[in-house]
Amino acid sequence: MNHTISSSDQAASSAMESLCFRALHLPELVIAASIFVTMHALRQKKLQGLPVWPVLGMLPSLLLGLRANMYDWISGVLERMNGTFVFRGPCLTSLHCVVTADPRNLEHLLKTRFNSFPKGPYFRGTVRDLLGDGIFNADDEDWRRQRRAASLEFHSAEFRKLTAESLVELVHSRLLRVLEDISSQGDELDLQDVLLRLTFDNVCMIAFGVDPGCLSPGLPVIPFAKAFEDATEASVIRFVTPTAVWKTLRFLDVGSERTLRRSLKRVDEFAYEVIRAREKELLEKTPGAAAKSDLLTAFMKLRDDDGKPFSERFLRDICVNFILAGRDTSSVALAWFFWLLDKNPTVEEKILEEVCRIVGERSDGGDGDLGEVVFRPEEVKRMDYLQAALSEALRLYPSVPVDHKEVVEDEVFPDGTVLKKGTKVIYAMYAMGRMEGIWGEDCREFKPERWLRDGHFISESAYKFTAFNGGPRLCLGKDFAYYQMKFVAASIICRYRVSVVEGHPVVPKLALTMYMKHGLKVKLSRRDKSELKRFYEKY
Repeated sequence: MNHTISSSDQAASSAMESLCFRALHLPELVIAASIFVTMHALRQKKLQGLPVWPVLGMLPSLLLGLRANMYDWISGVLERMNGTFVFRGPCLTSLHCVVTADPRNLEHLLKTRFNSFPKGPYFRGTVRDLLGDGIFNADDEDWRRQRRAASLEFHSAEFRKLTAESLVELVHSRLLRVLEDISSQGDELDLQDVLLRLTFDNVCMIAFGVDPGCLSPGLPVIPFAKAFEDATEASVIRFVTPTAVWKTLRFLDVGSERTLRRSLKRVDEFAYEVIRAREKELLEKTPGAAAKSDLLTAFMKLRDDDGKPFSERFLRDICVNFILAGRDTSSVALAWFFWLLDKNPTVEEKILEEVCRIVGERSDGGDGDLGEVVFRPEEVKRMDYLQAALSEALRLYPSVPVDHKEVVEDEVFPDGTVLKKGTKVIYAMYAMGRMEGIWGEDCREFKPERWLRDGHFISESAYKFTAFNGGPRLCLGKDFAYYQMKFVAASIICRYRVSVVEGHPVVPKLALTMYMKHGLKVKLSRRDKSELKRFYEKY
């Protein structure tokens, strides 16, 4: 018995010692494991440009980038990795992709091997609720059919007349009146919001043939415009959320997915109401009456491959796609342009000098007062320095900072990056504007002169300056976008000095287009006639 007790005591003692040993060494084991994981991640960083954590991949680095400025974060990684890197997301997610800012790669995917790099099922599925099967979410023959039809309309004389006349009306009857009311009271205004209202009204006239009145006095909240903005913001959240997560949120109808559902309901109600009213209008149209030149009317006259009219859903998708493209891109570009102008007064002075010179060359000689001038189309086209300044703003702050493609068959980029079928490719236009290898050591400077040759504007390669995309998907509205931005910018600059409110934070917002997160708070001061007169006296 004593022997048995002694053996039991000895076993218990050994077990206790083992437990104590494990307890004493548990912190060391944790530290050792942490060191191993960290060393593994740092080793991977040398290969990938970012730490690759077990299970989580590069997600921690991405989350840190989201807390700051994600676009600057991407630019920094691309610069360290000579223009291309592979992003590895968490295990069992769809966040793996290749990110590039190499012009050679962009020409390869946008032009040379265009058919191998469609939008792809991941992109289309992520934004299908908002964009449906519209031109910016379509691939292959669906895209080609819409592109052909839209191209014919964009280049028609009637459409060009509509866009020019509607722009003059909106700028002189609304925009300048709103600015005058606010400036006379000495109030601050969110210039980004005002510009978004202007372009929203303009693009709705072009797409739907209706005027939502966003830029009416008092700047009212327009339900359709608000719903459209909320829907685009909720859609972009999906791109930084694992697919299984946002689909679960959609199933549960909570969070951003609930916002998206409610916003899309309002967007659809507006769109279908306009479509049905237009259908009735066309049926009741009397012979000889002037036809409308908006995109909706143009597509209603077309037929699908079976010879049938396009469905209401398809017409809705077409119009929503063009509103997204036309509303955000020009207004956001103008907001960044005016912010840069405030920081670079010599550029503003050169623009003012150019505008005065052009108006001063009118047959009537101009009267030295630009307060009432309405720029003529041929005058706007001659504003080369202004176009250079706008292009420079777009180089540094492209309206679409990143875009997405997917590989349908194995490919190899010109820089040697191997792409397996199904790989998602992100091309980063924002980062391209900050690459010394593309733009030189002064790449971060706002320098319109880089776009001029002998005083005339000279565009760069679409694969170096990708603000308007490139290859077969080159923006159909590029010429109109430049015309619109130049007309609006010149109309404001010749009347007001735009000063950003001191201390106002200006950072990009994570969205499909590069909004300023906090808007652009400015104060306006009327230009004195004597200031303009000295420019006229030079000519």
